[in-house]
Amino acid sequence: MGALDRYARLVGMSDEAWRRHANPWSVWTRFAAIPLIIVAIWSRVWIGWWALVPCAAVLVWLWWNPRAFGPIETPTAWSSKGIYGERLWLQSPDRMPADFAVVQRIWIGGALVAAALLGWGLVALQLWPAVTGAALLIYGQLWRIDRLGRFYDQQMTLNPPTRH
Repeated sequence: MGALDRYARLVGMSDEAWRRHANPWSVWTRFAAIPLIIVAIWSRVWIGWWALVPCAAVLVWLWWNPRAFGPIETPTAWSSKGIYGERLWLQSPDRMPADFAVVQRIWIGGALVAAALLGWGLVALQLWPAVTGAALLIYGQLWRIDRLGRFYDQQMTLNPPTRH
């Protein structure tokens, strides 16, 4: 078990939570949380410290989201395959082919830049870095899910599941 998989288990990502998180509704509603957290943080301008309430609501939703939808046992949707691929990667990072690992490193670097832009925009209340950072995060996450879905397909071709 890899370090990232241990972290996922620490925050409550059981096998059942992973199957539920693979539901396309879980994936797409997590993307919808990005503009919600931006508005929640920005709302400090309008409602002061009360902005902590919508911020907390979004954070609770992000924690609950992987548990909120029905489980997917056999992924067929693009997003479901991506989540199953992520699970495979976290369980056995050494199975990730070198070219996929390069994409993961590029994504992490891009995500750090995007998060810095988003953070700057939210702290300074500047719209362009906030929107640019959010767009880059979303684009990067879509790319990452796509690559993890391809990884899942590749692993299923190499090691098809056995049926009992």
